[in-house]
Amino acid sequence: MTLPLFFADFPATRPGGGAGACLRVGQELSLTGEEARHASVMRIRVGEEILLSDGEGRRARCTVSVVAKNDVRARVQEVSAEPKPAGPITLVQALAKGGRDEQAVETCTEYGVWDIVPWEAARCVASWKNKEEKGRARWQATARAAAKQSRRSYIPRIRSLSTTAQLPQALTGNTVLICHEEADVTLAEAVARGTVSFAQVAGPVAVIIGPEGGIAPEEMESLQAAGAIPVLLGAHVLRSASAGAYALASIATVRALGALL
Repeated sequence: MTLPLFFADFPATRPGGGAGACLRVGQELSLTGEEARHASVMRIRVGEEILLSDGEGRRARCTVSVVAKNDVRARVQEVSAEPKPAGPITLVQALAKGGRDEQAVETCTEYGVWDIVPWEAARCVASWKNKEEKGRARWQATARAAAKQSRRSYIPRIRSLSTTAQLPQALTGNTVLICHEEADVTLAEAVARGTVSFAQVAGPVAVIIGPEGGIAPEEMESLQAAGAIPVLLGAHVLRSASAGAYALASIATVRALGALL
């Protein structure tokens, strides 16, 4: 069975941590607050092995040494890191009502998305007006919980809310795919026809998922003018909550096929 994973603050050799974070075998790390309470709920005991991560890609296999009500400590046995992928995927997720946008964040985190851009599209019914900080915090908490459940050492970052006009700059350096039910070809067909190359799919990719009401024609026009490529996800129209995960799976499939050629 896969070891349970918890997020912890790793020691750093300079203020702010980041790339300077330092970890060594034999070092003792602590879980406090919500993470310690979660370990207690899971009935973690002294002597058990767990995984600890800083949420930035570093992880440590540890042996639990102390279990108290609000304090769990463990000694590092092995240190490893989850490298940044050569082709990170950015999800542009339109705001949606009924928790569907949070469902998309959760599932796409489990599928390996690298970062997420909240998008206030023209036809969005939901709005973050005067509450963007609260909305981003909610999405970030969802991504954190999903990363923990799926044993990811990296928690996708929720970026600033974007309008359609701001997306091209926010997605600079990516091959941008717009998932749309009126597109002519799927991603696999676009690659087969040479519209999109294997190299583009293997590199940084951004996937745009529209709202439940669809992407407005003027938005499609402006995004395509900026270089975005429309792709069809399949024979059926998917909800905003599930379209992103389908797109990530499609990209993974095309990448796998490309690696075999």
